[in-house]
Amino acid sequence: MNPISVQNLNKSYGGVEALADISVEVEPNELFGFIGPDGAGKTSLFRILTTLLKPDSGEASVLGLDVVDDYRTIRTKLGYMPGQFALYEDLSVRENMDFFASVFGTTLEANYDLVAPIYSQLERFEDRLAGALSGGMKQKLALSCALIHKPELLVLDEPTTGVDAVSRQEFWQMLQQLKSQGITIIASTPYMDEAEQCDRVALIDNGHILNIDTPEQVARNFDQPLLAIKASSIYELIKKLRSYEWADSVQPFGEYVHYTDKREEPDISKLELYLTEQCGLSEVEIKSIEPDIEDSFMNLMQKEVT
Repeated sequence: MNPISVQNLNKSYGGVEALADISVEVEPNELFGFIGPDGAGKTSLFRILTTLLKPDSGEASVLGLDVVDDYRTIRTKLGYMPGQFALYEDLSVRENMDFFASVFGTTLEANYDLVAPIYSQLERFEDRLAGALSGGMKQKLALSCALIHKPELLVLDEPTTGVDAVSRQEFWQMLQQLKSQGITIIASTPYMDEAEQCDRVALIDNGHILNIDTPEQVARNFDQPLLAIKASSIYELIKKLRSYEWADSVQPFGEYVHYTDKREEPDISKLELYLTEQCGLSEVEIKSIEPDIEDSFMNLMQKEVT
C-alpha cells in the first residue's frame, strides 16, 4: 500500500481549473517533492490530501484511507505544515507545543525522541511568544508541532518560503533525518534547487503534472544542446535572441540567458557574429552547459503552452 495514491483528480474554482486529471503515487518512506510556481495547483492538491478540501472528481487515498469518506481517521495519522505560519503567535513556544500535543492526546515528553533534533534548538526560547520568533525559528516550531503525535505521513506546503538560505538548507537536512526514521514526507516548493533534496519529484504547472521522476532523470530528459549566453545588456540580449531566426527557447538565468536552437547543433560562431555585428552587443560570452532540473522544467512548460 502506498501512503498516497491519486487517480484522475480534478478541482476547479468557478471557471478556473486548479487541478486537471492529476495522478500520482508516493511510495513508503519516500521524500517526494511537488515542484512548481505559485498558482501551479500545489496547495489545492495538498488541501485535498489533508482532507481540508473536497475534489470535484477523481480518487485520492492517504495511508489507504479515502480522503472524503475517512477524513476523521486520516487527520489523526498525518502531520500538516501549511504554507502560512498557522500557530498561535500569542502563545509561547512551549504553550504551542503543549496545545498541539493535547489535541492528539499526547504530551511533548511522550514523543520527545522524535522532535528532539528540531525542538532542542528551540528549548532556550520556550517562554518566548511564537510571534516574536525569527522566520527560521517559526519554521522549526511549526515542524515540531506537526510531528508531536508521531504521524505516519508528513505534509509540508511550501515550508521554506520566506526564510533565509541557511534556514532552508537546515530544514531539508532535518527532513532527511526524519525520513531516516521511517516517515514518508511530501513537500511542495517553488524553489528548483530544493528538488535535488527529494527522492522523486512531480513537476506541476497550471494544474497539470508535467513529469514525475528522480531529480537526476528529470535533468537528463532535457534532450537539446544548451548554451549559456551573456552580454553587457541582458535586456537587449534577451530581445535580440528571441528575434533570432533559429531561436527555440530563450530563458533568463541570473547573469546568463539559457538558449536552445531549432537545429540539432547550434552554430555558435554564427550566433556570436549575429549578436556582435548585427545587434551591436558587446562583451558577448557563449558557452555550452549541462542542463539542470530548472532547465527541464522551463522546457516542459514551453511545450505545454505550445
